[in-house]
Formats: sequence, C-alpha cells, structure tokens
Amino acid sequence: MDTNTDWAYQVFEPHGSEGWRPYGSDPERWRGAITAADTDEGAKHAIGRIVGDLMTEWERAGLSRAMHVRVFLWHDEAGELKDADFVVEVRPRSDFDTA
Repeated sequence: MDTNTDWAYQVFEPHGSEGWRPYGSDPERWRGAITAADTDEGAKHAIGRIVGDLMTEWERAGLSRAMHVRVFLWHDEAGELKDADFVVEVRPRSDFDTA
C-alpha cells in the first residue's frame, strides 16, 4: 500500500553565468508542495502537474513555445539544488531541433 508524502518543488530559470534563479516575476508562485504517493510514480505525477501548470500559464501569456526552466523536486521539504531528488529541465524547441 502506497503512502502519501509532500513533494516540495521550486522552478528555476537560467541566469547567465550566475547559474539558476527562481522563475518568474513572482517566484513564490512557483514553489510549494504537492501531496502524492511516496514513490517514483508519485514524484512523476507531481512534476507532471507542475509542468502542466507552467504550460497553461505560457499559453495564457500567448507564448508560442515553452520557456527554459528546471523543476526541482525534493522529498518532504526543499533543500539545496544539488540535493534535489528529481530535476526536470524544460527547454524550448528551436527550428534546428529534429522531430
């Protein structure tokens, strides 16, 4: 039987040679916790919800493609970026990418 846990997350955007910074004009909007199964599948579900929310926001803003972001996910509570349990990078597709 699966138990649920809180998966803490935060979304970051590239910031040149300085690395990554919290995403958006309201970084608190893109950090928080999602309750899901305490399994790899639960983590994938949490990341899917976050990326889905990002894509919805980008569509509402009229963006024709995804922004470049990284979603960091921690079991229970957020920590250092290097200690994240899962990291998913979303990158815009360029005209040079192959299908």
